[in-house]
Amino acid sequence: MQVSRRHFSATCAAAGAALALPQFARAADRDFQFQYLLGSCMYGYAPVAEILPEVAKTGSVALDIWPKAHGDQREQLDAMGEEAFAVLLEQHKVPLGCITQYKLGPFGLQDEMRLAQRLGCSTIVTGGKGPKGLQGGELKRGVAKFVEQMKPHLAVAEETGVTIAIENHGNNLIESPDSLRWLIDLCPSDHLGIALAPYHLDQDSEALAELIKSLGDRLSVFYAWQYGMGCMKKLPKSQELLQMPGRGELDFGPLVDALVETKFSGWTEIFMHPVPRGIPILETTAEVTAEINRSRSYLENLL
Repeated sequence: MQVSRRHFSATCAAAGAALALPQFARAADRDFQFQYLLGSCMYGYAPVAEILPEVAKTGSVALDIWPKAHGDQREQLDAMGEEAFAVLLEQHKVPLGCITQYKLGPFGLQDEMRLAQRLGCSTIVTGGKGPKGLQGGELKRGVAKFVEQMKPHLAVAEETGVTIAIENHGNNLIESPDSLRWLIDLCPSDHLGIALAPYHLDQDSEALAELIKSLGDRLSVFYAWQYGMGCMKKLPKSQELLQMPGRGELDFGPLVDALVETKFSGWTEIFMHPVPRGIPILETTAEVTAEINRSRSYLENLL
């Protein structure tokens, strides 16, 4: 069979382009970067001055401070005063990216948002508020009521430039994929976002990836956190650490693909809970940082 020179050249060009496509795809993925947020509670009740140098060591770009019982760095802020805390952040060249405040709840954050504004902090994470276990039309009505109750608080969020990120915490109105979708559908405000915790959902990689896609740019915080063997009872440390990415059974590959596809630009917090709360996830600060970096390497290798 004879092949014209033009046809041969076109065929070679098409083959070359096909071979190059995966390389182009990988090159495009390199444009995506995780914006890592370091949770202070990973170090238990360690002094915030001891934690701040670890931010850069973990590849993080900002700090998330937690109050008791998980950490006590938020209380440390109050004890030293805002000015001294701000000076400490400046000394270490670390911005405050997030304040986690479950105990204040979504209706008790107005003063906290003004504090966040003064400290240049853009995000506050909390839980929802309302009856748990609702489904179908009842769930939609419950979420609609919550959205209405949030309006005066979102007005302050807009005034202060803060995003209130609601986590899908267990035993809560906002705990299921449907509740998260209803929340963003019924509340168009960019100042109400989602803090997604895979730990609290079915450990189905594909379903979690589809949820990430459906949340789109309303996803404010992604907790790189899986169920493993849970965090409610004392376990051997090797089993407790199965909550960390790359240790437990959850394949984060589809989740990372979804984050790349949606051009996720929010915070990624590598996370777990120790038992009991308030202790560091490992005995020393250096060990905690090394464990976070172990998970970070796993996530980066999925890109």
